[in-house]
Amino acid sequence: METPDWETCNEEQLWHYVAWHLEGAGIRSILVGGAVVAIYTEGLYRSGDLDLVPDDFGRSRLADVLSQIGFEPSRSRYFKHPACDHLFLEFPRGPVEIGDQFPITPAEIIVEGRALRLLSPTDSVKDRLAGYIHWKARANFDQAVLICLRQRSRVDFEDVKIWCSREGGDDAFQELLGRLDELREDTSGRDA
Repeated sequence: METPDWETCNEEQLWHYVAWHLEGAGIRSILVGGAVVAIYTEGLYRSGDLDLVPDDFGRSRLADVLSQIGFEPSRSRYFKHPACDHLFLEFPRGPVEIGDQFPITPAEIIVEGRALRLLSPTDSVKDRLAGYIHWKARANFDQAVLICLRQRSRVDFEDVKIWCSREGGDDAFQELLGRLDELREDTSGRDA
């Protein structure tokens, strides 16, 4: 695995590098949160950190593996590479759940022969909507919209609708559909 350019790497490049090394040491992890949004929006959104949920079996070895690739602990569950000022790593405790949805089946991609895991586009939309439904965080809603715009064919809207209903967020789902329709009308009007 080639070392990323620490000064310019994005969330996806850093995730590939770190998760690949963790996987090689037998530590399974799932990327969640804003870095997933950055990946699925192809850089339209920037997170500033990577939230990797490691399996509990590997948590005790995290610091050793990360130090081997140049990361230093900065606070309890945070790690930073001295040459990478714009991104840091966080390792929240699992299990990964979205609202009341558990368990989560992550998406997998193969990078240089190793399976790396992250939230699927559908689960990432639900993750962002959870922040909007439960904490009224408008930025989270906007991130869900961006994921849908970039990953529309990969988002299972029926699954999102059912999940929103279970979370008490029927209005949030309708608002999401309305916003996507507005944006579709805006772009189709410009093409005419």
